[in-house]
Amino acid sequence: MDMDIEKQLSLLMQGAEYGDQNLERSMRDELRELLLEERPLRVYCGYDPTSTDLHLGHTISMRKLRQFQKLGHDVTFLIGNYTALVGDPSDKNQARPMLSKKQIEENSKSYAGQAFRILDSQKTHVRHNGEWLSTLPLSELINLAQNFTVQQFLARDNFSVRLKTKEPIYLHEMLYAVMQGYDAVAMKADVQVGGTDQLFNIVVAGRKLQRSLGQNPQVGLVLGILPGTDGKQRMSKTTGNHIPIATTASDMYGKVMSIPDEAMNAYWRLVTRYVPEQLEEIELKLKSGTIHPRDAKIELADEITSIFWGREESSNAGENFRDVFRNKNDPDKMQKIGVEKGEGIVDIIVNCGFASSRSDARRIIDQGGVRLRGIRVTGEDWKINWGDEPVVLKVGKRRFAVVEKRY
Repeated sequence: MDMDIEKQLSLLMQGAEYGDQNLERSMRDELRELLLEERPLRVYCGYDPTSTDLHLGHTISMRKLRQFQKLGHDVTFLIGNYTALVGDPSDKNQARPMLSKKQIEENSKSYAGQAFRILDSQKTHVRHNGEWLSTLPLSELINLAQNFTVQQFLARDNFSVRLKTKEPIYLHEMLYAVMQGYDAVAMKADVQVGGTDQLFNIVVAGRKLQRSLGQNPQVGLVLGILPGTDGKQRMSKTTGNHIPIATTASDMYGKVMSIPDEAMNAYWRLVTRYVPEQLEEIELKLKSGTIHPRDAKIELADEITSIFWGREESSNAGENFRDVFRNKNDPDKMQKIGVEKGEGIVDIIVNCGFASSRSDARRIIDQGGVRLRGIRVTGEDWKINWGDEPVVLKVGKRRFAVVEKRY
């Protein structure tokens, strides 16, 4: 990609968040110096295979890796099969459950394939940090650990909260940052990409260990965290507010359309292919009112869906969405059903008269005949994401209702 250094820098720093202006300025200056060397930089991001599926939040860092690839840099997709044995405590107020090697191996199998929906498979190195961590002698681990104090770890938000609430902090959790820091050493990394929850591991641990072992410290490119479809909590499969990569075009399109308006800016910045100039244009249009938020969200849904499914599939998904929500089925003309606290999707279907019993409602769900906002309901524990758009329930081909929250 033919682009001058300042434009490259602007593109690569897009979405970066450090919470400290001096640190951001330092990382920007160091990245500029690396780019001026005009050589392929060694860039990586690590992904712990703690589940089988990747979601849209994971793609923030992959999108950044793809930008580096297009600029001619050397990119590694690192699967943390050994760090996953410990479990990253960075965003947790309690210890993660430890996974077995078998679970990690099974989860790892699908990761790279899903990642290649964004990354260029021909230009991506896939590695596992078990390559070096599995053979790291205890004596060397002790030497690495001497670079850190217990106070440094206890000062971190997640550990300090647990200390105050008397939640246990286990010794193995502190080893996680040391292990991730050693990844940077093993790969002689120039740049490590990660989320803001990884700031300590990347900017402190990784750089400190590289310096201690005679390497130039890596640039930490720390990116913002994507909110889920509720617009509040971070995207997570556990909370049910995620948009999986391994889904259908219609499901992805519908889920993007369900996010609150105030969450759109984060999605534009973090998970689209738009360059800074395009983002500025969208922001100005929204502020001036020259584009309606709903139209902006349609553009956003089309952009994100087309990344994974192509323009044609995204267009079809958009037509299906508009057909259901705007043309054939006017929410103002549908029956409305109120949802009380504690009622789930099975209760709603029965209360609407769309099933004769709870078991009948479950059967319809299992057969794939239930949709909320155009998204297929996959189980009776499905959570409704309330927002500005009407929550339209579709059961079968012709039965519709608007679901309203009454608690």
